[in-house]
Amino acid sequence: MSLRVAAVVTVYYPKSHADVIVTKFMKGWSTDQGFFEPEVRLVSMYLDHLLESDIGMDLADEYGVPIYPSIRSALHAGSDKLDVDAVLLIGEHGDYPWNERQRHMYPRRYFFEQIAGVFAESGRSVPLFSDKHFAYDFRDALWMWNRAADLNIPLMAGSSLPLSWRDPWLEHEKESGIEEAITIGHGGIESYGYHALEALQCMVERRRCGETGVVSVQCLEGNDVWRARDKGLWSQELAEAACSTIVERADGPMEQQAKEPAVFLIERSDGLKSATLMLNGYVNEFAYAARVDGGIHSTFFRLQNSGTFAHFGYLCHNIQHFFLSGIPPYRPERTLLATGIIDAVMNSRYEDHRVVETPDLNIAYESYDTAPFRPSAPRPAGACIDPDSPDVL
Repeated sequence: MSLRVAAVVTVYYPKSHADVIVTKFMKGWSTDQGFFEPEVRLVSMYLDHLLESDIGMDLADEYGVPIYPSIRSALHAGSDKLDVDAVLLIGEHGDYPWNERQRHMYPRRYFFEQIAGVFAESGRSVPLFSDKHFAYDFRDALWMWNRAADLNIPLMAGSSLPLSWRDPWLEHEKESGIEEAITIGHGGIESYGYHALEALQCMVERRRCGETGVVSVQCLEGNDVWRARDKGLWSQELAEAACSTIVERADGPMEQQAKEPAVFLIERSDGLKSATLMLNGYVNEFAYAARVDGGIHSTFFRLQNSGTFAHFGYLCHNIQHFFLSGIPPYRPERTLLATGIIDAVMNSRYEDHRVVETPDLNIAYESYDTAPFRPSAPRPAGACIDPDSPDVL
């Protein structure tokens, strides 16, 4: 009998995170290595609210997935107790407010709290995947982390960026001599800045001694970005190396083309200098560069934002493996730390761009020994680009 999965979702419209993840658990997913039918079965769903553009109701009906009126009933899946073997928590998108710090108040903690409550009353826990960062407020994320530890909940979380194509291919060996690193991003400070941070984290965690934690974070915007560069707080050389991997970028210097630039300056416990540079108007992609043992290495994180959206196919493949094994493909501490960094970024931004000390980000961990299932080519191929693949959106 197939493992039974519940999906707990904020909202479900075309190309939303629910669509690019939950839909694949009904239809299957494309990768360069071929198309994969799910080995698990979606048996229940909770939708927090419906929009006029909702497609979740029709998809659930087409694939015989009941929609329940509460998280508890979705996890019971028609019985009077926990009756699923794994949970997808998709807390991205939807009609939720922004607070005064411009944090989008997605109900990730509330969803998690309800799920954990069902686990507690049932006397058992099952693997849980939480999409993107744990919560918009790091205090909530820490509560979730500690609650998961109390109930022995197997956790996997995070962005699809670490599982995207890299052009040129770049994967640091463990114990690499990374001296300085930067990611380039675009989009909203919180929503897309998080993706750029997790892309940074998946690379720098492979440095000598692994991840050691973060002691302070500062967000700067506008001309202060370039003043920080001139003070040596981030490397123009590394930024240009990263941007050089992005084919489609604006002509001219980044400081002339970038609209409302921002930089996140991240001081780490072992002294590693790292930063994320948001360059709206100059680039519309994500990239990375690092100085390693004196040499510069760079790559472009290529996404497939049309067709099969197959970077999410790779994410779903790894989620399924996690559901079946109970072992995440990479440490959830990565997401916890990135959650704390973006929280500090937003607090710095709101509080006159001050340096925010981060004693709670004393989070040390080591990267994986066996790489997760992901592409090794520079761009999508095979089933990913087949117009007849079942998961074309």
